[in-house]
Amino acid sequence: MNNLESHFLYPAALFVSKKPFQINTILGSCVSVCFWDAKLKTGGMCHYMLPYWNGEGLASPKYGNIAIEKLLEKMHSLGSSKINIVAKVFGGGEVIKTKNPQFNIGERNIKLAWEQLKELKIPIVSSSVGGKNGRKIIFYTETGEVKQRYVKGQSKD
Repeated sequence: MNNLESHFLYPAALFVSKKPFQINTILGSCVSVCFWDAKLKTGGMCHYMLPYWNGEGLASPKYGNIAIEKLLEKMHSLGSSKINIVAKVFGGGEVIKTKNPQFNIGERNIKLAWEQLKELKIPIVSSSVGGKNGRKIIFYTETGEVKQRYVKGQSKD
């Protein structure tokens, strides 16, 4: 796996490849959804910052409801059938401590992923979400394997 091409996935982006890749990203309150097609041995990942697009401006993958939909479209363009796709969900940590409980972006991002994947009938086969730490994620598109390392949060008064 060490000889794979590597792609760093920035927030508000997605990446899908037919050939084997290692996709890396770092998550705080953001969420990444990894799609893997075991039949074709292909995969992709999105990294979104906020749960819902409000309908103004560009429908960007910055928003979960857009990112997950676009990720599924990209998987279809590689020949994947929805019935062969499984999901893995990561992130949504409360990495910045705040006294404002309405802030909970991570929690809202997680909820959006669960709801949208259920609606799309794509099974979530593994997840690591919530908590107080961020995560560094490495997703191997050929095998569907994901490696994770926790990253400590920071205080904000």
